[in-house]
Amino acid sequence: MRVAVTPSGPVQGYRVAVTGLGALTCAGVGVDALWDALRRPVAPSSARVPDFDASHLGGPKELRRFDPFTLYALMAADEAWRQSGLAGPLVDAGSIVTTGIGGLQTILEQVRVLNDKGPDRVSPFMVPMMMPNAATAAVSMRFGLGGPCETVTTACAAGTHAIGNAARLVATGRCNVVLAGGAEAVMTEIAIAGFRNMTALSSTDLSRPFDVARDGFVMGEGAGVLVLEEWEHAKARGATILAEVVGAASTADAHHITAPDPDGHGAIRCMRLALEDAELDVSDVSHINAHGTSTPLNDLAESVAVRKLFGEHAPPVTSIKGHLGHSLAAAGALEGVASVLTLQHQEIPPTAGTTEVDPEVGLDVVVGAPRAASVDVVLSNSFGFGGHNGSVVFRRAVA
Repeated sequence: MRVAVTPSGPVQGYRVAVTGLGALTCAGVGVDALWDALRRPVAPSSARVPDFDASHLGGPKELRRFDPFTLYALMAADEAWRQSGLAGPLVDAGSIVTTGIGGLQTILEQVRVLNDKGPDRVSPFMVPMMMPNAATAAVSMRFGLGGPCETVTTACAAGTHAIGNAARLVATGRCNVVLAGGAEAVMTEIAIAGFRNMTALSSTDLSRPFDVARDGFVMGEGAGVLVLEEWEHAKARGATILAEVVGAASTADAHHITAPDPDGHGAIRCMRLALEDAELDVSDVSHINAHGTSTPLNDLAESVAVRKLFGEHAPPVTSIKGHLGHSLAAAGALEGVASVLTLQHQEIPPTAGTTEVDPEVGLDVVVGAPRAASVDVVLSNSFGFGGHNGSVVFRRAVA
């Protein structure tokens, strides 16, 4: 995020502050509930988002016109917006809130209506409820954000790509403020069956990233949103700066539609480019918030990439998917939120479910209990089906 290219050559880009965080997860509503859950050695009893009160977002009629993934995004965005202290409308502010699948629950419900009652009974709200851009559109309308309003749909890397793309809008001066994140609500019978039949899910319904006995991921859901703001803009209005986004990158494996490159070439390039963007060396990274899905191939490929890039400088690693399950496009956004919380609390959360780290992983995976540490820089990774790779670098807020 440090360099913007202009016709006259490279110049220093604008600094990107994080001034708001929001989360909705299986741990409950809000960032505090998320952090409390992440500090515990075991995961919540269910990976599903529990019932919550959304009445502050609208009346019953209005709320029924949102697919759950959009409602999840609005809940997280509302918390982040309130923490930031911003007030809309902001004509040049942007929103990039992404999803991997979109309104699957709406699609399934309306297919049942079509089959049972005929085409005339299909809801006229089906299309605006199911479309993947519904969440970011709803966020832009709620807060009056008139700048770029975009959706990145890059599978499990999308949440991280949203943060990186939003940070680029701020760093290049296009926007002073961008809300960035991801939301997912696809814990349905058909989605679970599809992932299970491709042997991606754990047969024991236990997420244990990097563990010697890992056998697949656990489906999750939820939303995470960050408010990114130009540093001086935030300072001028007296905002509390929670962290800084200093680098981001995106690459492709160009290898396989679902399996990661076992040699980690795309992941290595992605992490390296993100650190170069941040003007940092591998030795500067205090902690890696890993993609860590709990699948045999993914965890091994990621660990290979980290070892090759970092060598003897590999920092402590954790995967919050042990706590939350894998919420697809929301995962990278929630991991971005967790990365900022780690910087704030100077504590690395443990990887729930993991008891014996696979010797082939060869990394310092934090397990059992939170680890107090001096954390200045966090690298957050996401790697998605299709070979999509995303990395974002967060730094502790310093003047």
